[in-house]
Amino acid sequence: MGRAAEMTGTTAGFLRALDDQGLITPLRSEGGHRRFSRYQLRIAMRARDLVDQGTPIEAACRIVILEDQLEEALRINEQLRRSNNDPQAAADT
Repeated sequence: MGRAAEMTGTTAGFLRALDDQGLITPLRSEGGHRRFSRYQLRIAMRARDLVDQGTPIEAACRIVILEDQLEEALRINEQLRRSNNDPQAAADT
């Protein structure tokens, strides 16, 4: 937890708050230590940026979730566009 907090420029309490809000859910080691993925650390840093700008943590978590959903939707749309423009790609799926 301390290492993750150091890497993200936050505190362990902030990371626990993100976990409590459901923004990140780290895996647990056998000893009960939280294990964060690189993706979760990036999400935590984005939330920290928003909170540093004065956004309440609950709103920051919601914003990050919506940004992530939008990014995924845009990725899927681009894949669909490519497959519709490439008859061979559409035939392969």
